[in-house]
Amino acid sequence: MPTLSEYKALLQADHVDPAILTALKNDSRIGAGKLLAAYQRREDHRAAEAVALKYRSRYERQLWGTYQYVAGLDEVGRGPLAGPVVTAAVILPHHFQWPVNDSKQLTAHERNMLYPHILTEAIAVGIGVADNREIDRENIYHATELAMAQAVSHLRVAPEFLLVDAMHVPVDLPQERLIKGDANSISIASASIVAKVIRDRLMVMYDQVYPGYDFKHNMGYGTKAHLAGLAAHGVTPIHRRSFGPVRDCLNP
Repeated sequence: MPTLSEYKALLQADHVDPAILTALKNDSRIGAGKLLAAYQRREDHRAAEAVALKYRSRYERQLWGTYQYVAGLDEVGRGPLAGPVVTAAVILPHHFQWPVNDSKQLTAHERNMLYPHILTEAIAVGIGVADNREIDRENIYHATELAMAQAVSHLRVAPEFLLVDAMHVPVDLPQERLIKGDANSISIASASIVAKVIRDRLMVMYDQVYPGYDFKHNMGYGTKAHLAGLAAHGVTPIHRRSFGPVRDCLNP
């Protein structure tokens, strides 16, 4: 009879021999029952992820019959008082299987785990950035549109169709705006994760350049600590001067 450690190792395989599961089921040891239960929970989770992935790829699968290269686009950072808007465009292969979702529904650990897989397996990834000066000059909505167009232009493979999270991209390509697209499209979800990870890392860097605003925790959003930093230290070069709390600080 295998030891529990040997059973545990066997259960880590991608495909477990049904005979092993039967042996575990008939094993009277308490540890064997726990191993089997843990394996079944893991398999149930995998099955649920597969169903969710199939649902969130339904737009891509419809389009792939006509367009080989479908890019998903999303932005991160429209609401903060400081820092840029970061956009991403991602073209995924048709066999992509990682359980991507709206970046806001994932933990930082989950985003950082998925990020390298997206970069490695994507056919192409493009990034666009609108800094605070462009946001103040153009307004936040138009600056985001321009950053999305920039992300499309940075794709090394030209997309044939765009799936966009609730916005229009000013480029001459067929596109569809999806409400809550980052929860309904694997391409948009992947773009959401890429943009979020990049922007968060940028704001952590800015926290070192401009201490006292708690950027590494609030990512530029108007938290209590951030507003206290504005009151104590004033406006930094990365603050958006057209946004109310920053404007109020400049014109007390």
